[in-house]
Amino acid sequence: MKLRVVELLLVTTVPALFLASGGIPELTITLATLFGGTLAAGAANAFNMVIESDIDQVMGRTSTRPLVREDMSEGAALTFAFAITVISLITFWVFTNPLATGLTVAAIAFYVFGYTVGLKRRTSQNIVWGGIAGCMPVLIGWAAVTGDLSVTAWLFFLLIFFWTPPHFWALAIKYKDDYERAGVPMLPVVAPMKSVVAQMWFHTSAMVITSYAVVASIGGEMWVYIVVTGINALFLIALIGMRGDTSQIESAAIKVFKSSITYLTLFSILLVLVALL
Repeated sequence: MKLRVVELLLVTTVPALFLASGGIPELTITLATLFGGTLAAGAANAFNMVIESDIDQVMGRTSTRPLVREDMSEGAALTFAFAITVISLITFWVFTNPLATGLTVAAIAFYVFGYTVGLKRRTSQNIVWGGIAGCMPVLIGWAAVTGDLSVTAWLFFLLIFFWTPPHFWALAIKYKDDYERAGVPMLPVVAPMKSVVAQMWFHTSAMVITSYAVVASIGGEMWVYIVVTGINALFLIALIGMRGDTSQIESAAIKVFKSSITYLTLFSILLVLVALL
C-alpha cells in the first residue's frame, strides 16, 4: 500500500476537512474520509505495483517490494487491491456523499490508468500530469464535508499540483540511474540537469504564488501571510542550493526533497490553525 506515501496524502486531506467545516469537522466524516482515503490510495499503489513489477525488479529502490521478492502472487495482489478499493468506496458512499465517492473513483482510476499505464513510461512530464491523482485528496476531503467544491479547495489542489514536480524530481535525481536502467523517462534521466533545475524553479514559483492565493481565499490575516512567507522561504532556500555542477546539484537534491515534505506539512498545519482560529 506504500503507506509512507499515503501519509502525505492524509496530511493534505486533514486541512481540507477543517477548512470545509469552518472548524473541527464531524468525527464520523473525518474518520470515514481518512480510513477510506487510506484504502483508496493503498489500492492505487497496490495496482501500481502489479503493473510495474517488471520495473521494480531492476530498480534498487523498489527491489524489496512484495511482488519482487515473491512474497505474494500477482493474483493475490490484485485481489487485495480490488478488495480494499470496494471497502473504500463503500465507506465513502455510506458515510459521506456521492461527490466524494465519485472523486475517489476518479483518483484511483487516474493514478492507475492515467499515470501508471498511460504516462509514466511515455513522457518526461509524467509526474506533472500524473501528480493530479495526488492532488485529489484535497477535493475529496472538502467534498466529504460540504458535498461540493469551493474556490479554496481548487486553489489548494493547484498548490499541490505545482508542488509535486519539484518534490518528485528531487527524488528522481537521486535515483536517476535506477530510472534509466528501468527505461522510465523521468525528467532527470532525459534532460540536462540545468533544465531540470529550471523546471523545478518554474513549478516552485507557481506554487509560491498559489500559496498566497489560498490564504487570500480563506481571508487570512496578516500573520498568516507572514507565516506563509516563512514557509515558502524554507523551501526556496533549499532549492537555491541546487546550483553548480551536476554532482553538486545531485547532492543538494535530497535536501530539496526533505524540504518539500516539511513545506507541505507546515502549510497544512497552518491551514488547520486558521480554520480553528
